[in-house]
Amino acid sequence: MREFFEILQHIFNFIFFSFGFMIISSYMLLAIISYFALKKYVKKSTFTNYHNIISSPFAPGVSVIAPAYNESKTIIENINALLSLFYHDFEVIIINDGSTDDTLEKVINHFKLEKVNMAFDYHIPTQPIRGVYKSSKLSQKSLIVIDKENGGKADALNAGINISSKPLFTVIDVDSILDNETLCKLVKPFLEETDKTVIATGSVIHIANSCIIDKGQVIQVRFPEKWLARFQSIEYNRAFLLGRMAWGKLNGLLLISGAIGMFNKQVIVECGGYSTETVGEDMELIVRVRRYLEDKGEKYSVIYIPDPLCWTEAPETLKVLGKQRNRWTRGTIETLFKHSKLFFNPKYKLMGMFSYPYWFFFEWLAPIMEIFGLTYFTVLSILGMTSWPFFLLMLFFIYSFAVGFSIWSIFFSEISFNKYTGQGELLKQLATAFLEPFFYHPLVVFWAIKGNIDYFRGKKQWGKMDRKGFKTKNVQQST
Repeated sequence: MREFFEILQHIFNFIFFSFGFMIISSYMLLAIISYFALKKYVKKSTFTNYHNIISSPFAPGVSVIAPAYNESKTIIENINALLSLFYHDFEVIIINDGSTDDTLEKVINHFKLEKVNMAFDYHIPTQPIRGVYKSSKLSQKSLIVIDKENGGKADALNAGINISSKPLFTVIDVDSILDNETLCKLVKPFLEETDKTVIATGSVIHIANSCIIDKGQVIQVRFPEKWLARFQSIEYNRAFLLGRMAWGKLNGLLLISGAIGMFNKQVIVECGGYSTETVGEDMELIVRVRRYLEDKGEKYSVIYIPDPLCWTEAPETLKVLGKQRNRWTRGTIETLFKHSKLFFNPKYKLMGMFSYPYWFFFEWLAPIMEIFGLTYFTVLSILGMTSWPFFLLMLFFIYSFAVGFSIWSIFFSEISFNKYTGQGELLKQLATAFLEPFFYHPLVVFWAIKGNIDYFRGKKQWGKMDRKGFKTKNVQQST
């Protein structure tokens, strides 16, 4: 019997070692690619005059689409911030997705909106639109407000796409904070690519917790005060600057974050818009559109911009963060299963042979393998078959790699955009990187496992995301 367990142990050791080796190797490769891509982008950006794009009559028009559900507390300030974006030809479309508070009434009263008869087609099926509102003031002529029956975020976005009149559209969360030059930076790749269809462009998202906000703009950048938000800040750094930067360079990006992204309207409409049958509509859309263009044999690209153009509020409670990560996991599984035809399919080139398998093994299966590994180690310990020196050595190696990877992402952020300039901000980031594997990573794995369980149990709910709100300039002055 012991011989049988020893054989089994060798098999499992080989599986876990091989899987770990592939993860570490892929992360290192992505980090190297990201470094050179980021270095090239920063150098190129120093010679770019975005004011030429802002004022150019040849730059395409952009529709800024923002769904709103029960956003009464901040909706006016958020709309004012969107209207102040720097661009020559854009419209702001706010979709009131059946709010149960006074969101719509506040917007109508503040901006003096009137219900108008606007001709539009339901190119993408949505819940019924109850009314379209516009202002008679010239200063607010670019603002359009849609009131519709509740259908969820994807349905609201589809309604905004139906109403939009510009060839490009930008999707944002209504409570996100955008850099004033966001539109011209996101539109730039659409102007540069002449031999490919640009599906979408995305950018870095930063955590705005503890930052000082004034009139919809970040005026003082601070590293979050709460530890949970700090951990997420480091996590976002890794994901955007080391992960998506590399996949964007390779043209293998499968996800544009729902918080900020610019899209080619014609292609999105051809593909049926956002899916209302998934909780991961942002990832599913990109995969579906890429697959559609691959089937047509067209050249295309999904481009990632490492500029920190969007700031968002990260959850500061375990309950809310757990709901978010649960939904992300379920959305990933839904997309992977729905597009399983891509799995190691050479017909879909880089997406089929590398991007999809990477998400399958390292984004979906990695937490599951981690739990299996923990269970396996526990069984070996009970049977007295654990080599403690080897285990401790491997644990130290994995911890060192995790911390090193986080520090590498902090280094990327510092050398490129250096947003955290306050005294001690760098030390706070480094301290967070050293503590994250002990306190935060186990929670992420737990939420991912729970997301898997909920998916296979058939859970479809989005989950309410309660937010505390940003720190404003007035708050700072009174403290």
